[in-house]
This record gives sequence, structure tokens and C-alpha cells, in this order.
Amino acid sequence: MVVPAVLRWHRDLIRRRHAARSRPKRPGRPPTVRSIRVLVLRLVRENPGWGYRRVHGELLVLGVKVAASTVWEILKDAGINPAPERVSSTWASFLRSQAEALLACDFFETVTLCGARMYVLAVVEHHSRRIRVLGATAHPTATWVIQAARNLVMELHGAGCRAEYLIRDRDRDRDGKFPDLFDAILTDAGINVVLTGVRMPRMNALMERWVQTCRRELLDRTLIWNQHHLLRALREFEAF
Repeated sequence: MVVPAVLRWHRDLIRRRHAARSRPKRPGRPPTVRSIRVLVLRLVRENPGWGYRRVHGELLVLGVKVAASTVWEILKDAGINPAPERVSSTWASFLRSQAEALLACDFFETVTLCGARMYVLAVVEHHSRRIRVLGATAHPTATWVIQAARNLVMELHGAGCRAEYLIRDRDRDRDGKFPDLFDAILTDAGINVVLTGVRMPRMNALMERWVQTCRRELLDRTLIWNQHHLLRALREFEAF
């Protein structure tokens, strides 16, 4: 004779055992297949203007069945911004994309032991970080700057450097250090001159950083006698 309570207990035991075996090992939806994640990231990388819904549509065309929210989660986990933010170009992305064809130049000042003020013109290659000291003078006249531009063009041609852009400071136009012919010579050589914004030193940050390094590591630690001594010290620092 079986007691009803024993039957109820047996049914509950079987139900709990079946529920425990049927419960998934990981809660929530199953993880997305790795190949689908790789395909989504590839589509976004090759098409920066596509949003997650456009990517979802292209996946359906390819026969990959996945929810649009899954595509959004994949992009979010990968740290990829929405499409409008990815399409917009920033100054930093321009510098990275054009590093191999990008130059930057600037003047900086120093004072010799006798109190004479000297002006140095230097150029840096963004890709290789190579420095080219074009010269130093106490009077940066238009003729001197134009000749420095011609020397730069010849050096780049001899070194096989295919520069397409040169960044220079716009603020220097006020004291006339860069005449119009300076830009014309570079333009004739296929180098487009890009002017920085007013009071925006970060647009020429690489050149500004080297100038600070040159001051801190060389000029602040060396007593410069004259122009010849300054150029010799700069040449050694340039090759260091």
C-alpha cells in the first residue's frame, strides 16, 4: 500500500532531477560563434560608414543569421564607436594616416654666451622622426628662409623622401619669417603647406616636442659661443 505523500514526494524528486539536467550550464543566450565576430569586425573595419543595422543586413545577405542586437553587442565589446563618430576624421587620424608623407617645421630661438639671439629652422619627418636642421642665423631674412627651402627640397630629393605635406606655424607669419615664396618653392616640389591654427601648438605637436627636448637636453646644458658653435652642436644632436 502506497501512501499519497510518498507518491507526491517521488514526483517532486523526478521533476527536480529533470529540471536540473535540462538547465543550461551557462545562463542567458549562447555565445556568438567566433567566426561571426571576426566577420562583423572585418565588415566594420573595411566600411567605416556602416552602422550595426547595415552590418546586420549584409550578414543576412551572406546567409549568416544573427540578431541586430548581437551585432551591436559585438561592436560595443570591441570598443568601436557608432558609425557617425567613425566617419568623422580628426587631426590625430590625419597625422597617423599621412605619417609617411608628412613633414613639420618650426623656428626656435636661443641666446649665445655674448647675448646674441640666434634663430634655428628645423624640419622633422613624422614617419621616421628624423630631424633636419636647415640652418641658424641671427637675421632670418626672406632671402635666407627661401634658400633654406631650396636646400630642403634638394635634400629630400637626394634622400628619396616622398613628402606631400609640410606643417608650419601660422603665428610666425606675423613677424615675416615665412615669405610667400617659401610656400611656393615647396608647392612646386609637390609639397602642400598646411598651416596650423592660431594658438594651437598641438597641431604641430611633434615639432614642438623636439624643440623642447633640444632646449632641455642641449641648449640649457651648453654654453653656445657663436653661430658656428651652435650649428656644430645641433648637427651632433641631430645625429644622436
